[in-house]
Amino acid sequence: MAYMSQKGYDKLVAELQRLETVDRPAASAAIAEARDKGDLSENAEYDAAKEWQGKLETKIALLKQTIFEAKIIDTTHMDLSTVQILANVKLKNVKTGMEMKYRIVSETEANLREGKISVSTPIAQGLLGKKVGERAKIKVPQGEIELEVLGIDFDE
Repeated sequence: MAYMSQKGYDKLVAELQRLETVDRPAASAAIAEARDKGDLSENAEYDAAKEWQGKLETKIALLKQTIFEAKIIDTTHMDLSTVQILANVKLKNVKTGMEMKYRIVSETEANLREGKISVSTPIAQGLLGKKVGERAKIKVPQGEIELEVLGIDFDE
């Protein structure tokens, strides 16, 4: 089961629709065009088009499964006192004093460039359940970091 926001769910549904209505017909057209060029046993273009179609169908199946299993969370009724999935968490690295803000999201919504980290990451796991002012020692690939929770909100 994937917990996600309504916005994240809508994004997945839109991507699925695009894959089914734009990319799938394009893959079929590429296969047909390559097939028209003759001998399929030595046709690299045909092989590439078939491979693209296979990857596309796998992605569509995975997206359908994720959408089917999705559990949409309404953040308007969530407890602001502790870090939870879909929370925006303002943090301070105790050692360096550097401040950062992350939104804890499902694996399908994670995007580090947008400040969205997966709930399954070591940082998110170490922060879940913490309150403002509490610290968490978290093991990361570079060693151990200590983060202090400075704020929690659920704004999109």
